[in-house]
Amino acid sequence: MRTAAFFLIAITVCLLSEKMAAQVSAITPDHVYYNNIKSVKFNQAGDPLSMPMYTIGGGDKLVLSFDDMDNDVKNYYYSFVLCNADWTPAQVNQLDYLRGFSETRIMNYKMSSVALERYTHYTVQLPGTNSYPVKSGNYLLKVYLDSDTSQLAFTRRMYVVENKAGISGFIQQPIAPKLFRTYQKINFEVNTGSLNIQNPFDQIKIVVLQNYRWDNAITGLKPQFINGNILKYNAEQDCVMPAGKEYRWIDLRSFRLQTERVQRSEYHSSSTDVFAVPDVERADKVYQFIKDVNGRYYLATLDDYDPDFEGDYASVHFSFLSPEPYAGYDMYLFGELTNYECNNTNKLTYNGATRAYEGTFLLKQGYYNYIYGLVDKTQPNPKFDTSLTEGDWWETENNYTILLYYRALGGRSDELVSSITLNSILNRK
Repeated sequence: MRTAAFFLIAITVCLLSEKMAAQVSAITPDHVYYNNIKSVKFNQAGDPLSMPMYTIGGGDKLVLSFDDMDNDVKNYYYSFVLCNADWTPAQVNQLDYLRGFSETRIMNYKMSSVALERYTHYTVQLPGTNSYPVKSGNYLLKVYLDSDTSQLAFTRRMYVVENKAGISGFIQQPIAPKLFRTYQKINFEVNTGSLNIQNPFDQIKIVVLQNYRWDNAITGLKPQFINGNILKYNAEQDCVMPAGKEYRWIDLRSFRLQTERVQRSEYHSSSTDVFAVPDVERADKVYQFIKDVNGRYYLATLDDYDPDFEGDYASVHFSFLSPEPYAGYDMYLFGELTNYECNNTNKLTYNGATRAYEGTFLLKQGYYNYIYGLVDKTQPNPKFDTSLTEGDWWETENNYTILLYYRALGGRSDELVSSITLNSILNRK
């Protein structure tokens, strides 16, 4: 009887895992599904500009926070799903990569005060003692209502690394004449250490992220040279990326004090409107270094208020001056504030009267980076492109994060065994 019961439980768990994997395959990472969810931040504790990367055995803590603009109390739960390097669900039973409960309720919340816009602020420290990953790799964090995964509120990527290898590298100016002035080249090598590598072309996967973005990530790289445990990735045609330009910025830490990037503000009894200085095309403009936060944002106030539950919201109006619309293209405002996505929530509308692309976003007090880009509507799988709106300059300051994945012989998931972030100025050769 015990044996039969054991097999019944095992079969049930496997069927549930397969059902969960099928559901996850249709889920978009780093996406907000409910319009009432705002200001989602997921980062290392104490560093709002960092990636949500957790090292097994390292004592790291991550902090997830978000606001619910319905201004009530809801039962939000979160759970983790192990994924492969390409964010497809790994065919691994949850019992093999997670300890504790399969889902956990977010208990820490606070109603807003002082702010005109009313909201509920939720926060949780991860991983918690009741649920934590024990296997390295990519994890999809799902937050949903009432313990019902079909009521998905938003998702976020999480990285769990177990340092078993090493990466070193540098950034340089490409040699190719066509790329020399507008691209950056990432050179690096991997020390596989004690990993059991029989076929590095299949067992090792590399992902290179520019400023933490996945929409233009470099994948599919193969080593040019192999010398024992050292894999070198420095082929001239590989790992080159358009450099872009420094991100545009707007300082919204105070709605009373107008910064140089704020044209004017309008104050109402229960809301605030902020109009940003109109932006212009700068693809043909000479490069100018401006210290940015590489497309990220952080929440803060200048009024000695706690930005978590005392920070206010404003409707921020952006505009991009253009004598005529870009024929065949849609324009988007882009950055962490738009989840690095291109959809109807961050698509700008061309206004013939003002001869500008315009868009309005509800933003919390803080400091924001953003850029403008175009998507070709005539292409079947168009990519977000900034060459016409922002331009590229090889001296631009960028962060490049290299993620090293390893799959053991017979393994069923990609382990994240090392990572490094190189800066195009600090690590320039």
